[in-house]
Amino acid sequence: MKGSNYREPRGMPYVRREYISGKPQSKIAKFSSGQASQSYEYKLELVATEKIQIRHNALEAARLAASKTMAQAGETSFFSKLKVYPHVLLRENKMIATAGADRLQEGMRRAFGKATGLAARVKPGQTIIEAYVNSSNLELAKNGFKVASSKLGCPTETRITNLQQNN
Repeated sequence: MKGSNYREPRGMPYVRREYISGKPQSKIAKFSSGQASQSYEYKLELVATEKIQIRHNALEAARLAASKTMAQAGETSFFSKLKVYPHVLLRENKMIATAGADRLQEGMRRAFGKATGLAARVKPGQTIIEAYVNSSNLELAKNGFKVASSKLGCPTETRITNLQQNN
């Protein structure tokens, strides 16, 4: 299965699970990690810059990479949350390409296919992951988001918001 087949969102998203036997389970273990608190100074957002579909295993890899990097400062020094959910069912109509075959099978155009995974459709400007940190861990969080963005396969940017407004 090639990633290029599933990266661009084409057509209507298919989300009806009741018609599919052997539904794929989401690989995302948890959507939030760290210590939730009101006292964080900065909010970081990993934002997609183009329209794309992100597979559930890529989302989990990005979440894990960001959390592991930020956890170097301690489990209670940050709070991160995955903001997208993989609803879209990805299907693949497998073709036969055996050693004896001198050409690929073409058959059944527009076939339904077997469910192979899940994906989240992301629009430009949509937040994928957000994290809350203090100023002492800001550079660590930026690093974590840089590593996480390399797992997603789409161009992203990191937005930083200061939550402690000076009055």
